[in-house]
Amino acid sequence: MSANALSIVLLAGLLHALWNILAKKAGGDARFACFTAGVAMVVWAPIGVWIGWDVLPQWGAWEWGFVTASGVLHVLYFVVLLRGYRHADLTVVYPLARGTGPLLSSLVALVWLGESISYIGALGIAGVVSGVFLIAGGTKLITDWRRVDAVSEDQLVSQRLRMAGLRYGVLTGLFIACYTVVDGYAVKVLLMSPILLHYLENLVRFALLTPVVLRDRPTAWALWRHQWKYALIVGTITPISYVLVLYAMQTAPLSLVAPAREVSMLFAALIGGHLLGEGDRWLRVLGALLIAAGVAMLGLA
Repeated sequence: MSANALSIVLLAGLLHALWNILAKKAGGDARFACFTAGVAMVVWAPIGVWIGWDVLPQWGAWEWGFVTASGVLHVLYFVVLLRGYRHADLTVVYPLARGTGPLLSSLVALVWLGESISYIGALGIAGVVSGVFLIAGGTKLITDWRRVDAVSEDQLVSQRLRMAGLRYGVLTGLFIACYTVVDGYAVKVLLMSPILLHYLENLVRFALLTPVVLRDRPTAWALWRHQWKYALIVGTITPISYVLVLYAMQTAPLSLVAPAREVSMLFAALIGGHLLGEGDRWLRVLGALLIAAGVAMLGLA
């Protein structure tokens, strides 16, 4: 992976960690996902129109099919992610989601897209995945899966939080893997503009989520008044973080870009863990260091 592509992914990772921390603090649901999609639709409209004016008339069913598929997968991703944040710790849900996604997408890229990877690249992926495992709780994830009892009420609550984080994190990671492969194929093979692809899939997302908001307008309005600041920031920076990744995919193998995105774990563990006051600080910092080492190996691959 080139230094330029790695720098882009590092910046994207920082932005991604920041907007996830804000989404956790907002405590939103599908309606919050709609709010952020609406903000992105308005804020990035000039660029979307400018890029798409001459391009869209040349698109056929294949391109629009990928836009639609990307939009649907992103809706599922956002809804499951936000639900996980409401029921579990960010420092469990987020690392599991970010670890499962690149692992699956890298395997797909290697098996189905015919990409190859060096030994140091494979070690980098292993470092990222191992670090994510530690941040998510390490061996507690395995023991909690097998145990249904707890010594105290506090331990029972902690166990339930971790198990909820496990379920939502892995499911979110599955959707991450799906949309990463779909979008990676769109920008690498179909040569679709990353900015235009993300803007249009965001329109699909907004259209699919709008009925959820309109179903109970008084409640949606109350939520908007509470969450609008978070929605404004998240809706503005989310497209930047993901478009940077899509541009990196155009110049570097998907099997390396996807795991390298997990440097966001380094930022989430150090920033999010402190701001949200979640436990296992040192274990998760160790995991973050493993991720940083893995990203460094990917940069040399």
